[in-house]
Amino acid sequence: MDLLASGLNDYLEQLAEPESALLQKINRETQLQVLMPRMLSGHYQGRVLSLLSKLMQPKCILEIGTFTGYATLCMAEGLSKDGIIHTIDINEELEDRVRAYFQESKHGEQIHYHIGDALEILPQLDIQPDLVFIDADKKNNAVYYDMIFDWLQPGAVILIDNVLWSGKVLSEEKVDKDTSLIMELNEKIKADPRVEQVMLPIRDGLWIIRKK
Repeated sequence: MDLLASGLNDYLEQLAEPESALLQKINRETQLQVLMPRMLSGHYQGRVLSLLSKLMQPKCILEIGTFTGYATLCMAEGLSKDGIIHTIDINEELEDRVRAYFQESKHGEQIHYHIGDALEILPQLDIQPDLVFIDADKKNNAVYYDMIFDWLQPGAVILIDNVLWSGKVLSEEKVDKDTSLIMELNEKIKADPRVEQVMLPIRDGLWIIRKK
């Protein structure tokens, strides 16, 4: 999933702010004990998420796709004093592990952790996020984008992960369904006159989208 050579990734991590002890623990335990550990945001992308959040100091963050909570805690570092983060994940098997990580964090009381289908949970939320991170099932990325867009005030930011899809978006041959959906989403965002956007080649590709 990393687009850069491993040596460059190592160099970027060396220059980045170090992980906290809790983030190191989550990283290590996810790699050793959880299926599909590559879904973890990881050290460098985590520092990017943290800094973006700190620059914005959001009162409300929405995350679609919690996994083991690494990115959640990175973004929580930038919350305003009374801010909250709503994070949604469908994997019940990880719930006890993730809740324990959140309870260990100093941001634990600011995190609202929802278990279930995001398509069902989102309509139940009465929130106005300043920052949104979409990192869930790729087939529904465009649906999530449309569902939450009208909730946002001008200046709000949407982040979408895995938008370069290991470089498969460059394929000139017939592509699989997930790749096709990601390519369609990328074109949709590029053509959306309601936003300003830039894609960063961080990890597996990260959209940064600002509502005008």
